[in-house]
Amino acid sequence: QEQLVESGGGLVQAGGSLRLTCVSSGRPFDSDAMAWFRQAPGKEREFVAGISWSGRNTYYGDSVKGRFTISRENAKNTVYLKMNSLNPEDTAVYYCAARQSIVNPRSSYDDWGQGTQVTVSS
Repeated sequence: QEQLVESGGGLVQAGGSLRLTCVSSGRPFDSDAMAWFRQAPGKEREFVAGISWSGRNTYYGDSVKGRFTISRENAKNTVYLKMNSLNPEDTAVYYCAARQSIVNPRSSYDDWGQGTQVTVSS
């Protein structure tokens, strides 16, 4: 049974910070590339940040570059998203996603968490 569970969302004022956590179980975390996506009401799902299986490579959507940091701790099967300088446009449900990347480097994200709500007030 594969499962991704997000936590750490909540309500924060503009300019504040939050750290999201995603814990993976039932899949080979050390072989998985991980990512965060988000979806705001009435909007399409948006790529936020990604990290390679080793943690040596990270990628960010244009809207969060310089403000968000993705990291992972493989010993805990956990990926984090540190969000700084939050603004109301960051309000969304944030989803953790996983894809295997060792056998097939071009694999798609095929395992998703339930999401955690982030609300930024102005």
